[in-house]
Amino acid sequence: MTDSSPISGLHAATADLEPPLAAVDLTALRANAADLVRRARGVPIRVASKSVRCRAVLEEVLGDKLTASGGFAGIMGYSLREAIWLVREGARDVLLGYPTVDRHALAELAADPLLLDSITLMVDDTDQLDFIRAVVGEKAAPRVCLDVDASLRIGPLHLGVRRSPIRTPDQAAKLATETRSRGFRLVGVMTYEAQIAGLPDTNPAVRLVKWASAAEIGKRRRQVLDAVRSVAGELELVNSGGTGSIEVSITDPGVTEVTAGSGLYLPTLFDGYRNLAPRPSMYFAAPVLRRPAPGIATVYSGGYIASGPTGASRVPKPVWPLGLKLIGTEGAGEVQTPLTGADGLRIGDRVWFRHAKAGELCERFDEVHLVDADGSRTTVPTYRGEGHNFG
Repeated sequence: MTDSSPISGLHAATADLEPPLAAVDLTALRANAADLVRRARGVPIRVASKSVRCRAVLEEVLGDKLTASGGFAGIMGYSLREAIWLVREGARDVLLGYPTVDRHALAELAADPLLLDSITLMVDDTDQLDFIRAVVGEKAAPRVCLDVDASLRIGPLHLGVRRSPIRTPDQAAKLATETRSRGFRLVGVMTYEAQIAGLPDTNPAVRLVKWASAAEIGKRRRQVLDAVRSVAGELELVNSGGTGSIEVSITDPGVTEVTAGSGLYLPTLFDGYRNLAPRPSMYFAAPVLRRPAPGIATVYSGGYIASGPTGASRVPKPVWPLGLKLIGTEGAGEVQTPLTGADGLRIGDRVWFRHAKAGELCERFDEVHLVDADGSRTTVPTYRGEGHNFG
């Protein structure tokens, strides 16, 4: 490994540790955070915790109170239990990105005024409202945000993710009315354009779809917001976007905040984006166990497959030493991963990988090693290392 390698600092700083291990280049992480803020052009960035899953990294960008710092403001959580834990640790603005049916967590929320004021639930169905009300009782007034479908539909084609059934201004206004009539505090609207934020700019066809989708949701979002405001008045937040679509989201003056998280680690799924600097910050290392044949080395573990549609884009990528490749008939394995192009590797050497999907790697490790520019190392727990598994 040469001194110019982006992994050299991680390799040296963790040389005394036993792999498998996960490490973060803090210089790259901070540069990525600064780049997200630059791209947002003054619009606050809510941090998607599912793409981080490490409290120390959340504190790195949000400050030790987990609330706001340097262009970042608030957390988008993925579990009510997670949101409650984060508020207990200091956070004061957690927006759930997804609905919840966790009865125990809802009961805890209803019993604590601090939680009720710090956490915003996500809803897209009156049945969810009825479920929540049945658990929290009649006196509690949870904060809620309406999730509005932002996918692009062209005839029978549905381009985007399957999330909310609420799509039209009339549907949004009706849900807003039902929300208020049931005693909830309606504070916001969210639109997540996955077909923009989650697709790399690989070819002109994809860029055309993104352009068409941005134009469609921009117009429809304005209509939806007008309809919701006619029922609820001014809203505290209008959330939109993701790491890959910040520039699109901020062009809408109705959007008050954007969400990003994957842009801090920049896993391989974001390699094809023209608007993102190629600056990954998180890696994992695995040790060589076998030399089963000339040019082949087998490392321990490594099968950290990302969620989503199965395929080559979801597997980890060996990045050092250069020239290593997964074997097509085996891939990345549960306990071992064979690699080709391994002529120079010996038993006990390390292979460094990049994973495919941001925070999911933290579900595999109890701790992650943060390496600063001077080579100093700080070891911090992941969610898993703090004893939490939020699903």
